[in-house]
Amino acid sequence: MSSWYKEITPELKEFIAAQKVFFVATAPTEGRINLSPKGMDTFRVLSAKRAIYLDITGSGNETAAHLLDNGRITVMFCSFDKTARIARLYGHGRAIHPHDSNWLEYLPMFPPERGVRQIMEIEVESAMTSCGYGVPWMENLRERDTLRKYWEKRDERSLTNYQHGENQRSIDGLPTGLFAKPAEK
Repeated sequence: MSSWYKEITPELKEFIAAQKVFFVATAPTEGRINLSPKGMDTFRVLSAKRAIYLDITGSGNETAAHLLDNGRITVMFCSFDKTARIARLYGHGRAIHPHDSNWLEYLPMFPPERGVRQIMEIEVESAMTSCGYGVPWMENLRERDTLRKYWEKRDERSLTNYQHGENQRSIDGLPTGLFAKPAEK
């Protein structure tokens, strides 16, 4: 029922692009495992071995802290329509910030969004598909605009203040590197 791949195949890339939601899992060397749902047309496959996603500011910044700690990341996509399927990408990642050299290369690949915090870059080591027969079929799955509206009502100063207060450390106290200078990472 499952198949393993050494890279993102063209068929996997097409499946990934069709999904409205994905899940990101990371874990520090010591501490809590994090699993975050994502959406908003924020995932891009760049090549058979590389993908990125746009990270919008939220209540925590666990993924960045865990990637800074050990780099391990798993991304999962589930089909919620008539075609039952799951795809997972396994690899190592890092956070790209506005002061990083490839920020201006990656940012235009996404629709403009308020509240952007960072871009996560993933070097894919392997991929896996499985049946997804246990995943429910959900009709009318559509994007929620709550986070977008939240940041549209705030200015850049509010965003920066929020990130300084809420996004510099993980819930386990690990640094996220959000405001680190490039040499400090």
